[in-house]
Amino acid sequence: MPVTAHPAFNKACAYFKIKLIRIPVDPITLEVDLKKMRRAITKNTCMLVASAPNFPHGAIDPIEDISKIALEYGIPLHVDACLGGFLIAFMDEAGFPLKPFDFRVPGVMSISCDTHKYGFTPKGASVILYRTPEIREHQFYALGDWPGGIYASPSVAGSRSGYLIACCWATLMYYGHKGYVEETRKIIEVTRYIADGWSKISGLRLLHNSDVSVVAAGSDIFNIYYLIDGMIAKGWHLNGLQNPAGIHIAITQLHTQAGVADRLLQDTRDCVAEILKSDNKNDTPTAVIYGTSQKVPDKSIVCDMAKLFIGACYETRIPSATKNE
Repeated sequence: MPVTAHPAFNKACAYFKIKLIRIPVDPITLEVDLKKMRRAITKNTCMLVASAPNFPHGAIDPIEDISKIALEYGIPLHVDACLGGFLIAFMDEAGFPLKPFDFRVPGVMSISCDTHKYGFTPKGASVILYRTPEIREHQFYALGDWPGGIYASPSVAGSRSGYLIACCWATLMYYGHKGYVEETRKIIEVTRYIADGWSKISGLRLLHNSDVSVVAAGSDIFNIYYLIDGMIAKGWHLNGLQNPAGIHIAITQLHTQAGVADRLLQDTRDCVAEILKSDNKNDTPTAVIYGTSQKVPDKSIVCDMAKLFIGACYETRIPSATKNE
């Protein structure tokens, strides 16, 4: 899978002891190297992955080209549309045509799509689609001789909250097909408006053209992480990227409200101007975090530090009282 695919695949492979081969992307275009993907295939390869779009740069992988490789070697192709599934499904009707990314592509065997993102439903519900019922059946588990009765479960999660499922269904019915087409139109229009605005700011450059709803940018003349903290101070939340260094924003319904996109662009211009004219060389918090991690050659150290932080969040031990208390 491309290195830009979601870390959930890395996590699943770590849990189940599956060897994961990550395919690099072109350093300029940030698109996956298909030749290296082909060369990485072995007799043990069980799946190919493509994103529609990926999280870091918002690029849709060349699904039709990867499908040809999958068919040639008889390997299933999974399309991760968790981020943009409820946009790319409606972009053609909204006036933004895309190349085929779904079961119209013969090598695609499964597609994942999160309803809680651009489906606007509460978090906790998601969808995975399979080309055939026979493929889907591998997800099911049943045990017929358990003393507690016949046990059957459709997914890893086991029991699910009926409340979340009901909320998901109600949201889908509220928007309906026409509603999602309209929301898609507004979000894609604003995405491209912001991408165009960022591309015209001196000192910024787009890392990739915005295929769907993510705008990613970097800089060749200043530390891009300074911009993140500058925008945080103005009330915005941008994601930090690495390898290469950059920032991104995923455009949502909130950004389509009147004046929001223009304020984002103006605040970005102001922050970049302040950075370029400032003599202050002190690193900002985000610059320290990402700058330090990128200087550490052994990334397992970075992972250990992240796990220590998570462990501290789960710590339940109560400090013992001192004699003076």
